[in-house]
Amino acid sequence: MKILLATAELHPFSKTGGLADMVSALAKSLASEGHEVGVVTPLYRGIVDRFSELRRLDYEVVVPMNGTIETSAIQTLEYRKNLTVYFVDHPGYYDRAALYGEENMEYPDNPSRFVFFSKAVAHLARYFSWRPDIVHVHDWQAGLVPVLMKNQALLEAWNAPSSVLTIHNLAYQGHYSRARMFPLTNLPEEFFNPLGVEFNGGVNCLKSGIVYSDAITTVSPRYAREICTEEYGCSLDPILRGRQNILTGILNGVDYEEWNTTKNIHLHHHYTPKSLKKKALNKRELQHELGLPVDETIPMFGTVTRLVDQKGVDIILGALEEMLACNMQFVLLGSGDPEIQRAYLSLERRFPKKVCSRIGYDLALSHRIEAGIDFFLMPSRFEPCGLNQMYSLRYGTIPIVRRTGGLDDSVVDLTENLGRADGIKFSEFSMPALAKAIKKALVLFETPDLFDKMRVNAMTADFSWKRTTADYLAVYRAALGKTE
Repeated sequence: MKILLATAELHPFSKTGGLADMVSALAKSLASEGHEVGVVTPLYRGIVDRFSELRRLDYEVVVPMNGTIETSAIQTLEYRKNLTVYFVDHPGYYDRAALYGEENMEYPDNPSRFVFFSKAVAHLARYFSWRPDIVHVHDWQAGLVPVLMKNQALLEAWNAPSSVLTIHNLAYQGHYSRARMFPLTNLPEEFFNPLGVEFNGGVNCLKSGIVYSDAITTVSPRYAREICTEEYGCSLDPILRGRQNILTGILNGVDYEEWNTTKNIHLHHHYTPKSLKKKALNKRELQHELGLPVDETIPMFGTVTRLVDQKGVDIILGALEEMLACNMQFVLLGSGDPEIQRAYLSLERRFPKKVCSRIGYDLALSHRIEAGIDFFLMPSRFEPCGLNQMYSLRYGTIPIVRRTGGLDDSVVDLTENLGRADGIKFSEFSMPALAKAIKKALVLFETPDLFDKMRVNAMTADFSWKRTTADYLAVYRAALGKTE
């Protein structure tokens, strides 16, 4: 099968969150099974400097943008066997300090940037010599691709490839006013209606993908059910309920080439379920690196996260206010809302021997935190899938999660299965509920036999991409009208 993936970010080239990890891992897994895979993504600042083997194709994307013509070169990289990355090289749109915006504000021309990106994807699918069977788009930034391809097919009698949309986070929809967005699409007027791209008087990129894709997936089974409800549907639940027959929840896999404890350049000490004592050495190294008292008998909690409302970072702060009276340590790595950043830095100043707050993102440090801490806090308001809880499991770090979305699908609590338990869950989104879960963790830490058993369960839990890839291939075949 020939599969073209379209994503606004792709590890290791660009990343703000789990989207980059997921698409990278899916592409590699599909390619390893013999499928021909292409990935289209913007050429952001710094990629050429870090990947000198990129080469420019003798090919250009030329598309209309509301009365003007925009042109982009295509840089390409043969990333591995059966996998090629195509970079949309438009410096005016993508040579920026960040991917989507700066200082907690999005770039004002994001509508143009991602309409152009979607048009570039549709252009490649139509005119490039390599013709895909499936075009698989990810999130709102590529959400217009299916409707653009359908319009092309109407205009040119083109047998367009089938399209699949994956919703990574329904809360981010790419919704802009009609005046700001619709002229950029160059779509005929008949597409702007409540059954088309229109939503609340404007253009909604994610809704467009939902309406015009041949198949829809999201990143966990529970989240697929949740987004069809008013509580989690972000106002798109009526539309999603109308397309439930083509909506599939597929739990993300983990790229164990990247996230492992045995062949990892970021860790000081490698370890396995049979050598868990070496995990304690990573803990001591982490405490030393962060300037915290070096003592492996102190239970260590941590999180690596975006500092946004969704992630429950506010109730972590509240719970820590209560729990830091106990003998424990906490480390944060993340960035986002400036007010929340200041709150975590203030917490560190008040508890310098118990708290370390690192603002920003550091891939190597994120691996060392996962390996060094004892418990990973992930009390999300909602979580489509989540990857950090699955990274934590592989590192023998017990995740403390709320029962929502992919967190509920991937973590087993003691109350659910004593023999397979590998984490701690709670249900109510509140500071007291999280504090109670932290108290359970402190008791678990003082129960070495059970704690070690849960760590072994965690490290042997399997979220490899083989199962996940098989589920995506089934969706592709259904979208193509094939069955096996």
